[in-house]
Amino acid sequence: MSNPPSPCPAPHAHRAQLADPAGVGPWLLHVDEHLIVVDKPAGLLAVPGKGEAGRNNLATRVQALHADARVVHRLDQATSGLMVFARGLAAQRALGRAFEQRQVGKVYEAVVEGLPQPSQGEIDAPLAADWPQRPKQKVDAEAGRPALTRWQRLDGPAPPGCTRLRLQPVTGRTHQLRVHLAHVGHPICGDTLYAPAPQRGSRLLLHSCELSFRHPADERPLIWRSPAPF
Repeated sequence: MSNPPSPCPAPHAHRAQLADPAGVGPWLLHVDEHLIVVDKPAGLLAVPGKGEAGRNNLATRVQALHADARVVHRLDQATSGLMVFARGLAAQRALGRAFEQRQVGKVYEAVVEGLPQPSQGEIDAPLAADWPQRPKQKVDAEAGRPALTRWQRLDGPAPPGCTRLRLQPVTGRTHQLRVHLAHVGHPICGDTLYAPAPQRGSRLLLHSCELSFRHPADERPLIWRSPAPF
């Protein structure tokens, strides 16, 4: 479980103090009339999935507390960190446009295999669905959609032979960070889908640590931060 985020500019931001039958209270970072910010734990689906196991997901749990909560974006099941839900259709449309128009700042932290060189750079590689191996994605120069990731080495704890990175996905393709890092030979530790086995890490070492955007009602700049729990 990550620590509370650094202060948000919204003066009324608060942790929800509510009856919590769905067990999401420790993850709720902010609730107001228009949006909800949650720190998703690794291993929990972001949205409903197939079968009985798919019923246990963050969206359903949040909606048990706030029936008007609507999905705006998602994180992989194995990824932890910050997610925002809209409250009502108008807020969902406003936040959805912000994501589509790349007006949302997203920063991730990861631990990867090897030592990327130089100390920062970009991965510009188009991505497409790998249909024979669904749900995997792949780099596809002909049929792929544009995908751009910026990365920077960080100081911080990492297993021997591994490196901590700051990642900024400029685009928002499915599995983008995982595919891009594996593509350049530095798979994310604990990635059982894209990295050659064996991988170090009891979980995928990828965390959504910063999310910034303008409030859908009054356009105040907002930012949340959540330290990586690894």
